[in-house]
Amino acid sequence: MNNVYFWEGNVACAEGALIAGCKFFAGYPITPQSEILDRLAFRMPEVGGIFLQMEDELAAINSVIGASWAGAKAMTATSGPGFSLMQEGIGYAIMTETPCVIVNVQRAGPSTGQATRCAQGDFMQARWGRHGDQMLIVLAPNSPQEMFDLTIDAFNLAEEYRTPVILLSDEFIAHMQERVEVPSKVNLISRRKLKDISEAPFGGSLIPPIASLGDDFNILVTGSTHDEYGYRKTADPIVHDRLVRRLMNKILLNADKIKRVEMQNLDNADIGIVSYGGTSRSVYEASDLANEKGIIIGHVRLKTLWPPPEKEIKALAERVKVIIVPEMSLGQLSLEVERIVEGKAEVILLSKIGGLPITPHEILSKIFEVLR
Repeated sequence: MNNVYFWEGNVACAEGALIAGCKFFAGYPITPQSEILDRLAFRMPEVGGIFLQMEDELAAINSVIGASWAGAKAMTATSGPGFSLMQEGIGYAIMTETPCVIVNVQRAGPSTGQATRCAQGDFMQARWGRHGDQMLIVLAPNSPQEMFDLTIDAFNLAEEYRTPVILLSDEFIAHMQERVEVPSKVNLISRRKLKDISEAPFGGSLIPPIASLGDDFNILVTGSTHDEYGYRKTADPIVHDRLVRRLMNKILLNADKIKRVEMQNLDNADIGIVSYGGTSRSVYEASDLANEKGIIIGHVRLKTLWPPPEKEIKALAERVKVIIVPEMSLGQLSLEVERIVEGKAEVILLSKIGGLPITPHEILSKIFEVLR
């Protein structure tokens, strides 16, 4: 039997991490994610885990990487400026194939910006924030229930694909309070451990097994270009090409398995909308209001931002002439939608910044404007 709670999104995220088996959290206080840190500060000791408040976000992400290599499921949480500071560490986690979870509760920027207000301006940073060719998985919840569910998903994906996973939330969802169901049983993916050094901990297969400190394997863990056994090969173009392509392909070749997407009314849509996160909540009500006027909205809501669900977005573009992209940024998601649809539908941005939500009536007004 499921247990039911009334939680805000940040609390649901913290509880989801514990259900997923997280035993290590390192972070630094920053709004609007601080409730995750607060919750885990007293909950981690209750489950035999370790909580550390670090001196800054650089220390937090590197502590998480170290904890993961020690065998723990590990997580950190932050917001805009802290997420920027973590980028080098996240790149190191990608290169060393370190499973971990990074929660970013978006707020308005750049710089300190509006520290307590909502935004969706970290969409591109979540994908491209590190230097070099790289790829990871980014999930986007739109409710406290999904803050819980997708946090568990993030830990499972991190273990399955041996990669850092970002949960990209926003202030609206983080502080929204709703009913959250906690199932009595949750399917968890265990870490695939290295059994013998001949398996090659950094190659040999698309997703190699991982060793932990204390497993009696003499393994070098380095962010430099390395071969299948971890030895540095920084001057070898063939080794570098093989390594980086594999790191990309273990995500790209499994994109159809990784993607999570919600679709509504694609078959008989008059107009399309692509959205994610807090903005998608307004799309639901706008769809109902439009339906009362005899207008059917085909809605593709992204739960996986990277890799994006390209097939579903293309399917929408084949059914409608216009796709509206509402987002609390100046057009980051709309640029990606334009790339994916390749001119098969006109992409129209509905942009709003300043910390206030895009309302259902603003979406409805844009629909009437387009269809006029």
